[in-house]
Amino acid sequence: MSGRLVVEGLRVAGETELLHGINLEVVPGGALGVVGESGSGKSLTLRAVMGLLPRGLRVTGGSVRIAGTAAMIFQDPLTFLDPLMRVGSQVAEVSRAARGGTRDAARARARELLDTVRLPDASVLARRYPHQLSGGQRQRVLLALALAQEPNLLLCDEPTTALDVTVQREVLELLATLRIERGLSLVFVSHDLAVVAQVCERVVVLREGRMVEEGPTVDVVTRPAHAYTRSLVDAVLPLPDLDAP
Repeated sequence: MSGRLVVEGLRVAGETELLHGINLEVVPGGALGVVGESGSGKSLTLRAVMGLLPRGLRVTGGSVRIAGTAAMIFQDPLTFLDPLMRVGSQVAEVSRAARGGTRDAARARARELLDTVRLPDASVLARRYPHQLSGGQRQRVLLALALAQEPNLLLCDEPTTALDVTVQREVLELLATLRIERGLSLVFVSHDLAVVAQVCERVVVLREGRMVEEGPTVDVVTRPAHAYTRSLVDAVLPLPDLDAP
């Protein structure tokens, strides 16, 4: 139940190979960022780790080892929330599947989780449908659904991309707090190196399904070794001061 993730030589192919030997490691309680432009293989890597590859794609090499339970947060909540079910009921169902117990206990647990992800008036919002919530609220519901599975490892697939800057900051702060309070290991995928730099100690840079750089975030951000990484840094300046106490 440690939350450790080890990915070695991961290859994924359809008609052609899309991931070319990806290596990732997340220590228990650690946070790893995976960055790169659209089509670099970031989200595909997470889906391969979770066994959720799109139809027509398959793992053709390498291995994935997870110590504990993994859960995933996706970019577009409306795609993954049931539009015909109240959000509280959705969280309760996942909680009951993970924990067992009565329906009343699951509903109480759902309200607790909605409070945990800092949804205001959680008992009121629990009775609403996904379309009645804002984008930031729906993303927090997805986080509550992930936490309902009682994971040790949380995989985040660009969860802040569609949010405005203020809500994005709130979600990042929430993830950082939950990571500390629950001892979660974290893999955070984003095209934005500045976002990853706020939550991850280490970062892997992908381009066209290949790793081009990997190391401590402060080193990759301040002293990028690869020209592609330097282009990502230049695209998002100013970056946070990672050397600040």
